[in-house]
Order: sequence, then C-alpha cells, then structure tokens
Amino acid sequence: MTTQPQPTITLQPHERTRCECWTRVMGYHRPVSAFNAGKQAEHRERLYFRNQPLTGAPA
Repeated sequence: MTTQPQPTITLQPHERTRCECWTRVMGYHRPVSAFNAGKQAEHRERLYFRNQPLTGAPA
C-alpha cells in the first residue's frame, strides 16, 4: 500500500484569518489578547514541555 503525497496548500494574505490564543489563568480561560502588555510578554516567555512515557513502564 502506497500513500499519495498531500498537496501543499498556499494561502494569500487576504485569505488568512487571525487565530486567537486562549490560556487558563486562575482557574478560567481567557484570550491572550485581553491581557495587559506585561502579562502578554510573560506569556510569550513561557516554556512548554511534553511528558514522555517511561520505556518499559507498566501501562
């Protein structure tokens, strides 16, 4: 079974829409765009990580 390569989708600037990023703050969700300038800068500096399962660990 072979897979066909997916076509590349190219959008023109006028076809794009802005994506609104939300984050959880003090137990509720808020859009980052509603933060003040200092809180937005703090959000940009956040480091994200992904937990990796231990190899050989029981499920």
